[in-house]
Amino acid sequence: MPPAANITFISGILVLALSIINWFTSDVISPELQRAEILSCMSGVGLMLIALLWTEIIPAKSKKVKLEGNQGIFISEDINNNIINELAWGSNLILTATAASSILIWWDGKTILHRGILGRGDFKLGEISLKAMNTEKTIVLLKTSLYPGSFEFDPVCKDLPSVVIVPLSKNGIVIVGGWSERCFSRSDEKWIQGWSDKLLLLLMNN
Repeated sequence: MPPAANITFISGILVLALSIINWFTSDVISPELQRAEILSCMSGVGLMLIALLWTEIIPAKSKKVKLEGNQGIFISEDINNNIINELAWGSNLILTATAASSILIWWDGKTILHRGILGRGDFKLGEISLKAMNTEKTIVLLKTSLYPGSFEFDPVCKDLPSVVIVPLSKNGIVIVGGWSERCFSRSDEKWIQGWSDKLLLLLMNN
């Protein structure tokens, strides 16, 4: 719970507790006192509800995970210089401007880019990647531990806590791993999606 929400929640408890104490310590129960007690109790409960809603709207961020692997970059030499430059520029932007820790691009049967924290082994399409490509829809795994098939992304980087999978039509895929669970904001997802759309146009015209 964020600090401000904690303060609001505690304030609500205090208001409710003081209202109850005031009720039981009063010598005379008048209509005015009853109305005041009802209003104060409602205020206390209202503050607690606001704190809970605040926590839902602005959830606490997960801690950054220490990922296995070394920083590195691989770019295929079987593509033209324009695409190589785009891969270098775009991947650097994604890794520095979003919560990404590792990025891999698979196109036409092979990996053409792998950058950031590098996993081991060759990447092969798994069930989740194939679903994204077949439906041509982006898939976001906010917490990979909830998905048994997420081990398919270990070659990208082992034990990634969150992953964004963007299909490049039915010919390829962009996989972006995050530093922690639920670390990608809507803005991050739009950046990744937008760059993937641009990259697809370049690759299709290669």
